[in-house]
Amino acid sequence: MSIKQKVQIKTFTGSGSFDVREEMLEDSKDMLDNVEVTDIAQQCIFLKNKEDEIEELEDKLKAKKAEADDISSRVIPELLAEQGLSEIKLSDGSKVSVKKEFRATLKKDELARESAYQWLRDQKLGDIIKNNVFVTFGKGEDDKAKQLLNLAAENGFTPQQKSDVAWNTLTALYEERVKAGLDMPSEVFNLWIKDKTKISRKK
Repeated sequence: MSIKQKVQIKTFTGSGSFDVREEMLEDSKDMLDNVEVTDIAQQCIFLKNKEDEIEELEDKLKAKKAEADDISSRVIPELLAEQGLSEIKLSDGSKVSVKKEFRATLKKDELARESAYQWLRDQKLGDIIKNNVFVTFGKGEDDKAKQLLNLAAENGFTPQQKSDVAWNTLTALYEERVKAGLDMPSEVFNLWIKDKTKISRKK
């Protein structure tokens, strides 16, 4: 015959103690009376506290990154421009310079993406487009599956085509065109340029 024991668990968060049972729903309290390993609830509270701490630290890190980005892309470039400088050296030997950062991506809208592909093809730049073509065959059609894509269309199959352009490839193209005095249509591409401060630390 087993003896049911009621156990009160205390846990500490650094500022004092509290009853774990008070932190649980009524049905969980009843279940707690029926388990022997009562430190499960305590570990759950520990985990909850750790997750809260991580979330708080991530929020702080996000804010710090935003502050650093503002200093890098706006504050320092503006101060250097006011003095007519493109770079400076710090007393510790580090070199501070400002470079242009480019970024180009395809839009999520399917119509805009198709227009972007067509623009690239019209500019004789279609070779940067990656294409995946899918053809579905039924059972017993293994031989047909070995045929080339154009033969599949001739045999009554409908190919499914998915196109894409890697963002880094598109970004490199955008930077190259800007530096050559050429443009790209912003209505079909996501395009932006911003200053970025680079600090080369002395080793």
